Amino acid sequence: MVLDEVIITEAIIEKYFKKVKCNLKVDVGIVGAGPSGLVAAYFLAKNGIKTVIFEKRLSPGGGIWGGGMMFNEIVVQDKAKEILDLFGVRTEKFQEGYYTADAIEVASTIISHVIKSGVTIFNLFEVEDVVVEGERISGVVVNWTPVNIGRFHIDPLCFRTRYLVDATGHEAKLIKILKEKLRVKLFTETGDILGERSLWADKGESVILENTKEVYPQVFVAGMAANVVCGGFRMGPIFGGMLLSGRKVANLIYERISKSRGEKEWLK
Repeated sequence: MVLDEVIITEAIIEKYFKKVKCNLKVDVGIVGAGPSGLVAAYFLAKNGIKTVIFEKRLSPGGGIWGGGMMFNEIVVQDKAKEILDLFGVRTEKFQEGYYTADAIEVASTIISHVIKSGVTIFNLFEVEDVVVEGERISGVVVNWTPVNIGRFHIDPLCFRTRYLVDATGHEAKLIKILKEKLRVKLFTETGDILGERSLWADKGESVILENTKEVYPQVFVAGMAANVVCGGFRMGPIFGGMLLSGRKVANLIYERISKSRGEKEWLK
């Protein structure tokens, strides 16, 4: 067989745009493919919720790949080990309550499971705005990451979502868009983004689940973005809270969608 370059190009274009078209309307849009975003997407998709992830970088996985200061090992605690066990990631007990895992295995294994669960990950897609209908956030505005890096004047496109999750880590970009462009009042103590506090692993891990919640109607925060928005401490290269936060936000959204199943179907 002689390979035809045009057929190769045609295959990529046709399959990619089919992928885009099939995800223009989804139940849940997750911004950020770090550990919390990936885990949230997995549990949602496994429960029949149409979910898409928008990741501005080339590689999904967020901060997992580098472990601690490019030492590619991560640490998780007992409860989070259960999630790694679910994905089939190997862990090793270091001391009582502390388990290590190869960062590359964690990232690649979870990403693979997420995609096989039915989630579409659009890498190099940067969310630059939201779509609004009155007081309701009804979607996201996206552009290619290189377009924004190059500061090119190229208009974006939109995806319609029913629920949104900010899983952008320290950046908390989605929530910052809501504050800067819409001047909304968040469901926090002050109505504003409280900001990330310095590193305190024990405190950061203990409050991250409390901070994983809805912070504006149908907009949720997970992972480090939750601590940024709600004024929690950072926790460094222990990733248990991130994984557990992803599972919690998936449960919160799934419960909300389940209660509305008796209403008119949103997706057509």
